[in-house]
Amino acid sequence: MKKGIIRFLLVSFVLFFALSTGITGVQAAPASSKTSADLEKAEVFGDIDMTTSKKTTVIVELKEKSLAEAKEAGESQSKSKLKTARTKAKNKAIKAVKNGKVNREYEQVFSGFSMKLPANEIPKLLAVKDVKAVYPNVTYKTDNMKDKDVTISEDAVSPQMDDSAPYIGANDAWDLGYTGKGIKVAIIDTGVEYNHPDLKKNFGQYKGYDFVDNDYDPKETPTGDPRGGATDHGTHVAGTVAANGTIKGVAPDATLLAYRVLGPGGSGTTENVIAGVERAVQDGADVMNLSLGNSLNNPDWATSTALDWAMSEGVVAVTSNGNSGPNGWTVGSPGTSREAISVGATQLPLNEYAVTFGSYSSAKVMGYNKEDDVKALNNKEIDLVEAGIGEEKDFEGKDLTGKVAVVKRGSIAFVDKADNAKKAGAIGMVVYNNLSGEIEANVPGMSVPTIKLSLEDGEKLVSALKAGETKTTFKLTASKALGEQVADFSSRGPVMDTWMIKPDISAPGVNIVSTIPTHDPDHPYGYGSKQGTSMASPHIAGAVAVIKQAKPKWSVEQIKAAIMNTAVTLKDSDGEVYPHNAQGAGSARIMNAIKADSLVSPGSYSYGTFLKENGNETKKETFTIENQSSIRKSYTLEYSFNGRG
Repeated sequence: MKKGIIRFLLVSFVLFFALSTGITGVQAAPASSKTSADLEKAEVFGDIDMTTSKKTTVIVELKEKSLAEAKEAGESQSKSKLKTARTKAKNKAIKAVKNGKVNREYEQVFSGFSMKLPANEIPKLLAVKDVKAVYPNVTYKTDNMKDKDVTISEDAVSPQMDDSAPYIGANDAWDLGYTGKGIKVAIIDTGVEYNHPDLKKNFGQYKGYDFVDNDYDPKETPTGDPRGGATDHGTHVAGTVAANGTIKGVAPDATLLAYRVLGPGGSGTTENVIAGVERAVQDGADVMNLSLGNSLNNPDWATSTALDWAMSEGVVAVTSNGNSGPNGWTVGSPGTSREAISVGATQLPLNEYAVTFGSYSSAKVMGYNKEDDVKALNNKEIDLVEAGIGEEKDFEGKDLTGKVAVVKRGSIAFVDKADNAKKAGAIGMVVYNNLSGEIEANVPGMSVPTIKLSLEDGEKLVSALKAGETKTTFKLTASKALGEQVADFSSRGPVMDTWMIKPDISAPGVNIVSTIPTHDPDHPYGYGSKQGTSMASPHIAGAVAVIKQAKPKWSVEQIKAAIMNTAVTLKDSDGEVYPHNAQGAGSARIMNAIKADSLVSPGSYSYGTFLKENGNETKKETFTIENQSSIRKSYTLEYSFNGRG
């Protein structure tokens, strides 16, 4: 079949009894806060305490269709008509409730407005005829593990330092001339330091928009802002997408647009996130990245809906899946979006090391950053220095240069202890437990090679140090080669109500080196290592930009299908394939997607739940196979049930 399209209809006659029979391996869905799928009447999504007179902000969705929704439905809609309908609804709402004030208004991918009002006035708002639904104005935060952020000095950074972009095939795409050139990528985040030397080439005269300060200067929150902490997250994300300097992002020639929707401390709300999505679509973005989220597992939150309609407008929306893993049902909005590409995080392949030194039988390698640092410790006589619990003050007045710090667990994170040791000049760290027994945690990406001990061995080691026995030799051997692994913190699906598989795809998200602002114009070269699904998502956004340049005629559905269809299946440390709700379709590979000669869309689908008590219940799912090659192809459909029916 040449350049053909085949559509298959799958019909299921299987009655799913998992919730009532307790079949092993199936986790029951938690109860949903959504009481009805009927959106013909005004409905409240989420938990809002409507018994208090305390003011709250809500997102109001109107029955009048947004520009994108009307377009998809083939209905006539215009900005003026929509504005008239929205004004009418606003006036009714303000008249119906006491002390209500309309804030932001939406029309492109969401029809409605945000409104601040006393919570106990919401029932009156629901009674307004024009209102379709009301959503809480929830808080969104950056999806990175802040306790594992590491600042890296300029002289320690090189284009090869971060292996993640080459790992997913960016370099191979560049060799073919696909660098994201001509593709606009919107960074909807904490803002971007667009004057960073590695990012200046990616921005034009128009930088984007700041929805926190309501101006056209979407920079990060600076140091000393009285409203809260400085930010660097959006700049890191932007660098992963498209940095073009000392560090190179996945799509180094892409054009960037910044939309600051998260303010001081990296926190923001629904009303600004939706506004950022709207503006990105209106500004002609081809791709948008949202490395942010909350813990609300529901497909119908306003932000998720906005992303669905952004996709219908031809903008590929990419979002982080969340950092609440490894349990199921932990994916949060907007990763719950039906259409957007939701991304889980992986750890790149690494070697596990075994270690022996002295008589400390509990010694194990907790983690490391670079394998060369581990090898530098091997079979060399090294001095040990006791440094309390590893806080900065514990290193004061001590010579750690070329030595290994010995610290006790407690008070601060393991990664902070390692960072403090490195700053003091240490080339390694031994951390011992503060409770009887061994430390269970393994932490990939410690800034210095870190060895963990039990409390008993740790106290014995400290006693030896106090007795003057300060020298030891570490013997380190590679014990096991691990392939790419799904990060434990990466949130898992499925999505509430729809039972959608999430994430859709996975990408590297552990110890990703990228650009960060220094907040010092005289020293603009800032770099740091972060981890989280926030770091995985921009790998996919960059990959989409590259693929979109290579395949300019592909639709958003085809691009999403290509990435998912050609992903590499991931296995855990025991060689078992990760569930799809952990890895999605697998780990993305850019060149596989570009070379795909067959596309199956959607890349995944769910039948939802089967709740009929007797007889058979029938559900249908349709998917499409497209032959992208110039030769005839035949396709065979195979499927199997895994015994849970």
